[in-house]
Amino acid sequence: MSGLGELDLPGTPDSPGAWDERSREAMRERGIPDESAAVPVAREADSASGGPRRGPVRRAAADPVKALMHRHRELCQRAVDALEIAAGLEAHGVTDRTAARFRHRDVFSLAEEMYARVPREAKTPPPRPVPPAAPVARARWAVVTLLTLLPGALCAAAVAALRITDGQARLIAAAAGTLAVVLGLRTALKRGPLSRAGRGTPVGRPRHGTAAWTCWLVGYALLGDGLLAAAVVGGPDTLPTGDTDGPWPLTPAPVLALALGCAPAAWSAHLFASGARRRLAASRGLEEFAASVRPLLFGAFGLFLGALAALVALCGIALGEPAAHAGALTLGALLFLARLLTVHGSTHAPGLVLTAAASAEGLALATVFAGRLPGCGVLAVPVDTLVTAWGLSAVPALACGAAALTLLIHANRTLTRASAHATAERPC
Repeated sequence: MSGLGELDLPGTPDSPGAWDERSREAMRERGIPDESAAVPVAREADSASGGPRRGPVRRAAADPVKALMHRHRELCQRAVDALEIAAGLEAHGVTDRTAARFRHRDVFSLAEEMYARVPREAKTPPPRPVPPAAPVARARWAVVTLLTLLPGALCAAAVAALRITDGQARLIAAAAGTLAVVLGLRTALKRGPLSRAGRGTPVGRPRHGTAAWTCWLVGYALLGDGLLAAAVVGGPDTLPTGDTDGPWPLTPAPVLALALGCAPAAWSAHLFASGARRRLAASRGLEEFAASVRPLLFGAFGLFLGALAALVALCGIALGEPAAHAGALTLGALLFLARLLTVHGSTHAPGLVLTAAASAEGLALATVFAGRLPGCGVLAVPVDTLVTAWGLSAVPALACGAAALTLLIHANRTLTRASAHATAERPC
């Protein structure tokens, strides 16, 4: 390869450096003959015979692995184990078929040789982080569990405050409860399986305003059905019950279920991440790893949906509301997949899909309101037909369901790659 000679590497052809010594050692361990010794042997034979030979001199064979190490020198030097090199190679497009050109059966075997041939000041590998003792690990997991339960507890308190207050006190309770839930959720996302602490560099440019679109989706789950019902009936000043002086209709059951769902979401994400790391250490090929992780992904996703469905039903019974399973489940699936992808380094696709889902809900409301203008009634026909056939929850269910399906397909391709799990070890 051109330009390799310009790199500042120790050693010359007559005085091999650290890279050549480790290369020869690794080749001897793999049983590959060291052809670089042919040149000195030929020179000694020439001097013994009194002159150079007439025939061609055998040159040392090119070392493709060494060239690959030059290309990914920074990755090799900062890697703490061969698995990190394998994940980095996969992120750069190196597959098992590519590894065959370097005389290896898979990327993992190639990464092991590259890691063994990296020159280091010390012969021993860098010390691995010592796992915490069992009492310490249990204490940390208890803290994380309490943090994941915090948003649900605060949301339950806020809903109870809305139930027992009226007038101005109700507005104050709503504002204070919303602030408390937001702060509790922010605290829960800073630690544990739903946190990005200790993760690698995000893949792709993160979209700004993702949190705002998430708040819009949750706000629609709380207020959207009442607003849409009023718009379909005749305008925002007319409530479905015909009582224009009554309180604005709220549907807190889906929001409460989503807040309580932070705990099963964290547990499902933890099971998926820990299982994927174990399979990464045991796998010997990228395709084998992807095939073993895919059931884990769908299992964690199904486990969360099952827990969320139970929470939606219980919250509906406790608050005396009809269980809107379709809208709540699709929104919960969308938020879970978006966070799971964000935790594992993919930020662009979740932000884009959340924006699309929120925009679809906003467009549905806008078309209904625009249909009340003279000559624009045709704009409201699609939403009116959908609401008449499937109910008010059909709009968020369709928008969030399509978005969640898109993210599930993307997660099936992204989270089954080794590079999505090559991150710093964390206690939880």
